[in-house]
Amino acid sequence: MLDFLSWNFGGLIILILILSIKQINQYEKGVRFTLGRYSGMMEPGWRLIWPIFQSYRKVDTRVKAVDVPTQEAITKDNISVSVNAVIYYKVSSAEKAVLEVENFFYAVSQLAQTTMRNAVGKVNLDELLSERDRVSDEIKNIIDKATDPWGIQVINVELKDITLPEEMKRVIGKQAEAEREKRSVIIKAEGEVVASENMAKAAKMLSSADGALHLRTLQSINDLSSDQSNTVIFMVPMEALRALEGLAKKFNVELGKPHVVSPKPESSRPEPPMASE
Repeated sequence: MLDFLSWNFGGLIILILILSIKQINQYEKGVRFTLGRYSGMMEPGWRLIWPIFQSYRKVDTRVKAVDVPTQEAITKDNISVSVNAVIYYKVSSAEKAVLEVENFFYAVSQLAQTTMRNAVGKVNLDELLSERDRVSDEIKNIIDKATDPWGIQVINVELKDITLPEEMKRVIGKQAEAEREKRSVIIKAEGEVVASENMAKAAKMLSSADGALHLRTLQSINDLSSDQSNTVIFMVPMEALRALEGLAKKFNVELGKPHVVSPKPESSRPEPPMASE
């Protein structure tokens, strides 16, 4: 009888030991509770948890990605936008993640939604579209500071998509088109200035050399001769016209043309009244 009891007692002890062995994976940490009170951390490996007296809870310490649902927000310049984001975080202190917050996954998600709406409301639409990284860093710093007592470390926050109303999309398209037209006009005007400066330099260089303009004229005629056209263009250099003009003035001076004065018309004077007798 005693042997039977001893065998049963030994088997019970072995069964309790087998049931007390708990495995903690490499990417996890365990939080041990003894009689309902926190009694220590459990590192990866096999650990003993005595039934009835002790309990434990595993905490995954790997990086988690939380998809923040699309949030309707109003920017600083009163424009309605829809923004969604993704948050990357991990548990840095398993003890705080279990003792300080009931469900840290849900808490981080709700905190990210409110923080994202507040951050969008502090910037203009142009800043939100052009400085997305700065807004993301601001959201990350706020969430990281708020979740530090929970043992949560926020690694990164990325704004995935910013949706604008259709009317605002058309307005932004018109603005971008106007900006492109403005740049094209400025570039064209700058090109005209450069072209006029080069033409002025070329004219100055041609006028400084004798016969340069005539050679240029002959080259232009040569270029026109290769064109299969019925139009005939006679090109006279300005130097020749100026020479003819000078000869004409000189010829007029040498001949001494008389100055013809047109006779003045006789003025009709009224006859004086006859004296009455």
